[in-house]
Amino acid sequence: MNSIIKPVGMLAILLVLAGCSGDEGDDLDQFMAEAPKSMSANVDPLPQVQPYVPLQFNVDGSISDPFKPRKAISKGSFQPNLSRPKQPLESYPLENLNYVGLLSKAKSKFALIKTPDNTVHQVEVGNYLGANFGMVTAITDTEVSLKEIIQDDLSGDWVERISSLSLQE
Repeated sequence: MNSIIKPVGMLAILLVLAGCSGDEGDDLDQFMAEAPKSMSANVDPLPQVQPYVPLQFNVDGSISDPFKPRKAISKGSFQPNLSRPKQPLESYPLENLNYVGLLSKAKSKFALIKTPDNTVHQVEVGNYLGANFGMVTAITDTEVSLKEIIQDDLSGDWVERISSLSLQE
């Protein structure tokens, strides 16, 4: 029985291979033969590269140096107190600080503020935090309210902006 199965199996394999060897009806060969005829070799030229022209920072101040901090301009009614010593939380942008808790002693409220380096600081009304001269104006169970003084890009005036930090659960 084993001697009959081997020749029949070999014959079946030869018939399958013989059926695959025909050239007629091969769509892939036909497509590959016609594809180069229909392709276009038109490539748009690259745009002209303009040479780099560096900006000149003039002594008269017509273009301000972007690497120097802006000076306080005496326009407007709001002015930050630049002579006071900076507090530790003023070195972090407001977006990177999180309000994580509230402490109460007698009639005083202290907010717990977490910094990006995972240290927690206590602040009370009148303390400063954030990069925009933000002074804490109120502390509630759900948020810390701030009054920031920022410089308007267009006019150069100092303007007041109200911000807040919400309690992070």
